[in-house]
Amino acid sequence: MIARARRFCCGMTTIGFIGSGRIGETVARLAVAAGYNVVLSNSRGPQTLADLAADIGPRASAATAEQAAEQGDIVVVAVPLKAYRNVPVAPLAGKTVIDANNYYPERDGQIGPLDAREATSSELLQQHLPDAHVVKAFNNIFFKHLLSLARPHGAPDRSALLIAGDNADALKAVTEFLDAIGYDAVESGPLAHSWCQEPGSAVYGGVYGPFENEAGTPIAAGDLRGRITDDRPPAGA
Repeated sequence: MIARARRFCCGMTTIGFIGSGRIGETVARLAVAAGYNVVLSNSRGPQTLADLAADIGPRASAATAEQAAEQGDIVVVAVPLKAYRNVPVAPLAGKTVIDANNYYPERDGQIGPLDAREATSSELLQQHLPDAHVVKAFNNIFFKHLLSLARPHGAPDRSALLIAGDNADALKAVTEFLDAIGYDAVESGPLAHSWCQEPGSAVYGGVYGPFENEAGTPIAAGDLRGRITDDRPPAGA
């Protein structure tokens, strides 16, 4: 676990979570270790997250999704993609929203615009949140690797995470947040190009080592950037 952050990024001190499964919980733990407050939520109500919040520590609290959206300076959305329309809209206006979702048809059902390559999953979330600034991140790494590979700024074995987005200020905010919790950031492009870090891509999953190796394998920013491809398979491939 990384040491406490050297500073709070851009004056932001609270990270909201809509969805507190494995990725959400892991990011929350890293955020608290870096000195942030976190507000957890899920679809079942804050009472189901009381034990998790207590385990994470006094900087963590449980709330409804609307409250997490309202209280978060940055808000992480980590729900199954099929539930993205349940993400509250109004309280996220003007905010940076980190999208950790992936499209898994076996779980989410078939989603026509994604199957036809007419949009990416992050573009769907952006369409649902027209006044927010969506940045895709955390979607291509195993949650155990996300926890174990965090390193202080400047560490020689520091890893990088991919981010994609359309708003420069939001990309900057997420880059600074990742730096605080132990990672460099590599921009893979706009949301329309975020398919390059989704399931089936060369930088999804195993790029940080096999899942059975819970410690993971560090990958530097330059090496990660070099694996990004511009060659998207055609629809139906």
